Amino acid sequence: MITIGAVAYDPKVVTIWEGMRSYFRGEAKLPVEVVLYLSYEAQVDALLAGRIDIAWNTNLAFVQCERWSDGKTVPLAMRDTDLVWESKVIALTGGPVRTLGDLRGRTLAIGSRDSGHAAILPVHFLAEQGLREGADYKTLRFDTDLGKHGDTGTSEVDVMKAVMEGHADAGAVGSPFWQGVVEKKLVPEGALSVVWTSPAFHHCMFTARTGLPRADAEAFEKALFAMRWDNPKHRAVLEAEGLREWVRPHLEGYASLRKAADEQGFFTRR
Repeated sequence: MITIGAVAYDPKVVTIWEGMRSYFRGEAKLPVEVVLYLSYEAQVDALLAGRIDIAWNTNLAFVQCERWSDGKTVPLAMRDTDLVWESKVIALTGGPVRTLGDLRGRTLAIGSRDSGHAAILPVHFLAEQGLREGADYKTLRFDTDLGKHGDTGTSEVDVMKAVMEGHADAGAVGSPFWQGVVEKKLVPEGALSVVWTSPAFHHCMFTARTGLPRADAEAFEKALFAMRWDNPKHRAVLEAEGLREWVRPHLEGYASLRKAADEQGFFTRR
């Protein structure tokens, strides 16, 4: 039996993992059980303690597992859509913030402090551009989904509202959230503009515990990579989880987050 952990950041997670569990046990003939957690902190602790075998981690949870296990946890797989993440700084079209330099002396709204894409990396990347939080600009923080690492998107909604309502001069959100805003027309067309786009980084990762037998890891990988978009049964689960195919780990996209997490104290055990 292989035990997989995931965080229930939204009711849809239950449906997704019922589908995944059904696929693994039924079609792939792989005995798995799924444990749902209410925070990534609890899930990370469980993986490091060996109470679960594999964790479906955010990028922050992945690098924390990596650091706190001295590199002994094992990356297994990620979504194709985890390879193309960016942070966006958005502002009112025609407003005072039209370039990144215009942010100096103004207020930037950012998401939950444990969100890589809506808080940790924006602060880090802006510092690399010579804009330091608290010195060159103020932040209006929305810690509205702590423990979920920004998965719910709630804090990004708060960021967008703050910009629209004039409580902040600009805001930081993740590229998937911004794409959804544009596609679903969640704000009047043309009301907001992207002022700046960060360097690309990677997001989620299936992470195996230290000492998981290689045969178990390989059986999990084989089953996961056998899922196909053109199979209607598979597609329902893949689409709900936001991907078209599972891919092998691409580790180069986590360097910026490792550095940012170090700078901002996210590798300190609490």
